[in-house]
Amino acid sequence: MTAPLKHSASVTVDVALGDRAYDIVIGRDVLQTLGARVAALRPGVRTAIVTDRTVAKHWLEPTEASLAAAGIPTSRIVVEEGEGSKSYAGLSQVSEALIAAKIERNDLVIALGGGVVGDLAGFAAAILRRGVDFVQVPTSLLAQVDSSVGGKTGINSPQGKNLIGAFHQPVLVIADTSVLDTLSPRQFRAGYAEVAKYGILGDEAFFGWLEANHADIVVGGAAREHAIATSCRAKAAIVSRDERETGERALLNLGHTFGHALEAATGFSDRLFHGEGVSVGMVLAAEFSAQLGMIPADDVARIARHLSAVGLPTRLQDIAGFTQEGLADADALLALMAQDKKVKRGKLTFILLEAVGRAVIANNVEPSLVRDFLQVKLARH
Repeated sequence: MTAPLKHSASVTVDVALGDRAYDIVIGRDVLQTLGARVAALRPGVRTAIVTDRTVAKHWLEPTEASLAAAGIPTSRIVVEEGEGSKSYAGLSQVSEALIAAKIERNDLVIALGGGVVGDLAGFAAAILRRGVDFVQVPTSLLAQVDSSVGGKTGINSPQGKNLIGAFHQPVLVIADTSVLDTLSPRQFRAGYAEVAKYGILGDEAFFGWLEANHADIVVGGAAREHAIATSCRAKAAIVSRDERETGERALLNLGHTFGHALEAATGFSDRLFHGEGVSVGMVLAAEFSAQLGMIPADDVARIARHLSAVGLPTRLQDIAGFTQEGLADADALLALMAQDKKVKRGKLTFILLEAVGRAVIANNVEPSLVRDFLQVKLARH
């Protein structure tokens, strides 16, 4: 791997989507450049910032100040923190507020927050007046390396995660790594699961680099920008080749079929953050792959060991309230997986592993094999 970036250097990653291409700008304190970048991108634009209460305390005023310095009028829309806002009610709140703010089709919505705010604000922008452009300003590690890039927007249904949504690419992503300093350790670790995912699914060398450098990433050393930029490049490359997930983009869902079912089973609550569900899900995917004879046991242990070293959950039993709400019921979890977006004509699709750094799409996985596997995993203590 190349040497880590220095704090003083910002980096721009291009998402190559033709006339819908956009830049991801990564670095410390790049939030200060938002106003100038928006003014250059959309002269004369008006904006509305969608954020949540926690992010607003730290970053709403600096964001407004950057826009004001560039002469850009803005309004603010503040939602409650957490997955509960990624709902029909949350979508209605944001959509009606955008209409009240007189945001027109040539204006911009700015999503200032983590994955929930980005998905919610992006989806509201996608359907407002049949489509308004938006800018992602991700404030969590998970959002900076995953959900802010690639144009997936949406809300949750009571029946499953992200089942209502649209592909709607941002026109700009500003990933200021200094904002991550205000995250709780648990929130940061949850985001790290998505960083590790890029190494596990397609870049063994990057995974090895993470094993050696994860402590510096967590404490905010120079390795942090390098990890984020590498993750964004990996996702941008896949998105540019398969924007609407008709092929290889599905690989980015490593751990998510299990993880989303676990999130639904825990009520989309803070009992299990998204990244924590992905962490458990990636280990389950690796273990299921080993059961099918696809991946060496040593590679499975390596994945679980690294995620555990960072402080992430790796087993079903690590989830708070493990025996509650269907978590100890293989059939209930399987039913939740059947609502996954990757299900095709009732057949389960999993992202499985042949090695660290080599994921594959497995279509038509036999549900009985998954059920038997889960029953064994659920029974262990």
